[in-house]
Amino acid sequence: MQFRILGLVEVRDEEAGLHLLPTGAKQRALLGALVVRAGHHVSVRQLIDELWGEEPPANAENALQVHVARLRRLLSGTEDGRDGGLDGGREAGRRAPQPWIVTTSRGYTLRIGPVETDAACFQQLTDTARRILHEDPGRAGELLRRALSLWRGPALEGSVLGDICAGRAAQLEEDRLTALEMMYDAYLRTGRHGEITGELMVLTTDHPMRERFYDLLMVAFYRCGRQAEALRVYERARHRMVHDLGVEPGPALRRLMQAILQHDPSLGPAACPLPAGPPRVPALPAVADAAAGDAVVPLMEEIVRLRGRIERLQQEQNQLMCRLEELTGGAPVRRVTA
Repeated sequence: MQFRILGLVEVRDEEAGLHLLPTGAKQRALLGALVVRAGHHVSVRQLIDELWGEEPPANAENALQVHVARLRRLLSGTEDGRDGGLDGGREAGRRAPQPWIVTTSRGYTLRIGPVETDAACFQQLTDTARRILHEDPGRAGELLRRALSLWRGPALEGSVLGDICAGRAAQLEEDRLTALEMMYDAYLRTGRHGEITGELMVLTTDHPMRERFYDLLMVAFYRCGRQAEALRVYERARHRMVHDLGVEPGPALRRLMQAILQHDPSLGPAACPLPAGPPRVPALPAVADAAAGDAVVPLMEEIVRLRGRIERLQQEQNQLMCRLEELTGGAPVRRVTA
């Protein structure tokens, strides 16, 4: 059986074919908080704060007991709480079932193992992928894809009423984004840059302040021979950050832009040689401090715009030459390149 929190909070037992989904925000928040703190004591006061915040009912402890009793019935798979369902169905006739929710002198504990949640499975897969990313990026990418497939929606969806679920949901979302970054890094390491540009475009739109997605997209475009588009990604990133945060992109993104302008060989993996590009741009002088670096950025951006303009003019010129050849009956026409 597995408790799932990577989406709506639910309980599934694939062997028994059971799918339990709490109804109502309070029931979902209660189960979510107990799963987040599974194996640990959660006090009555903490659960009251989780379910009602700063406006608890006058009889909050009694109301909490009612919600716990309902949740116990749900987990037992019966309406009256008798043995059966998840608590006792397979153990009937052999021994008394052990309750999932244990009452203590100060609160409640959900009694599950450390790997009986989808969040724990997600963490195990991502931890393994992180360890092997450099040595076996192909395998790491597969593990990360499996880990991310466990997500059915926002973590603890519909259960975030208090600090316990809110804090865990925020951490899980950060872990999800980190796993995405690692997965696309693994794909770049295995020469799959042509497959991921569309997905990364969506991610840079959905998470415009996350520089790593811009970084990965720029490299993917560059390795596809689309240098102008790679540089336009930087322009878009800079515009969003300056407009929304009032800051320039970080040094890593600036260095990547300069490396693309210079056709740095380190941007192309040995297994996936880079396509031939325009003439190499002379290296920009090193800057001695951050202030000097800021002064260089506008010049680099102007170079980016000019290069993009030149490439577009070349494409238009070649199209016109092809058309002219057709109109002159196939007579060869010399094509001009920059």
